[in-house]
Amino acid sequence: MDLKNYLTSQRQRVEEALAQTLPPKQQHPTQLHEAMHYSVFAGGKRLRPILMMAACEAVGGDIENVLPAACAMEMIHTYSLIHDDLPAMDDDDLRRGQPTNHKVFGEATAILAGDALLTEAFVVLSAPSDSVQINDRTRREVIQLLARAAGAAGMVGGQIVDMEAEGMEQPDLATVDYIHAHKTGALILASIRAGALLGGANTEQYEALSRFGKLAGLAFQIADDILDITGDQEQLGKDIGSDQERGKATYPAVLGLSESIRRATELHQQALKALEPLADAAEPLRQISHYIINRSS
Repeated sequence: MDLKNYLTSQRQRVEEALAQTLPPKQQHPTQLHEAMHYSVFAGGKRLRPILMMAACEAVGGDIENVLPAACAMEMIHTYSLIHDDLPAMDDDDLRRGQPTNHKVFGEATAILAGDALLTEAFVVLSAPSDSVQINDRTRREVIQLLARAAGAAGMVGGQIVDMEAEGMEQPDLATVDYIHAHKTGALILASIRAGALLGGANTEQYEALSRFGKLAGLAFQIADDILDITGDQEQLGKDIGSDQERGKATYPAVLGLSESIRRATELHQQALKALEPLADAAEPLRQISHYIINRSS
C-alpha cells in the first residue's frame, strides 16, 4: 500500500465533499462564511475524516456513506482549532503556516465562525440524503457519538482541564492522561467508531476498532507533545515551544522526553495488536498509525 497516495486521494475526496457541504463564501453574511472557509481550507491533513473512512473500509463498508459524517467531523475539529487559537485560550498567531482566524477576521468573527461550524456539523449529520444509505438508528448513534466527543464529556471537558492545569508546578500523570484522552483523543476515537458504525461493523469489529482508537488517539497526542519540543516551526506550520512557555501539562513535562517517546511507541504497538482481528482490511489504519507516531511535521 502506498500511504502517500492513499492519504492524497482520501484527502481530495474530503475536500470535494466539504466544498459542496459548506455554505458558499459569497452567501450572506459573507464575512462569516469567508471566515469559515478560511480555516476549513487552510491545508489540514484531514486526519480524522480519513480515519473514519479507513475504519469504514476495515469492516467492508461503503465510503460514500461516511462522507457527510467525515465532513461534520472536520467542521467540529476546525471549530475547536479556531477557538483554541483565541487570546483567551492559547493565543496563537499561526495555524497550518497561516495567520490564525482571529488575526485575519478579528476575535468576534472568529468566535462566530467556530460556533457556525460546530452547528453546521450537526445540520450535515442529521440531513437525509438520497446518496447515503444509513438507517435512522445508526444516524442517531453517530450524532450522539460525535456530540459527546465534542462536548463536556469529551473535547471541551479536556480543554478546560488543560486550562486549569496550565502553570501547575508539577502536573501529575493522571491529569495529563485525562486532558489528552478528552481534548484530542475523544475526536479521534469518535471518528473511528463512527466509521465502524457507518460501515456496518459487528460487535467484535467495533470493539477492536474502539481499542485501536483509544490507543492511537493517546499516542497521537504524545507525539504532538514531543513535536512541540523537537519539531521545526516551518514544517509544522505553528509556533514551536508554546506548550513549554505556557506551562502546559504535557507528557514530556511529566515523564521527560525519552520516556514520552517510549510510551508513544508502546501505545502504538498495542494499537497495532488491537487491529489483528481485522486482518488485511485494516492495513490503511496500520499505515496511518505509523505515520502519526513517526511524523516530523
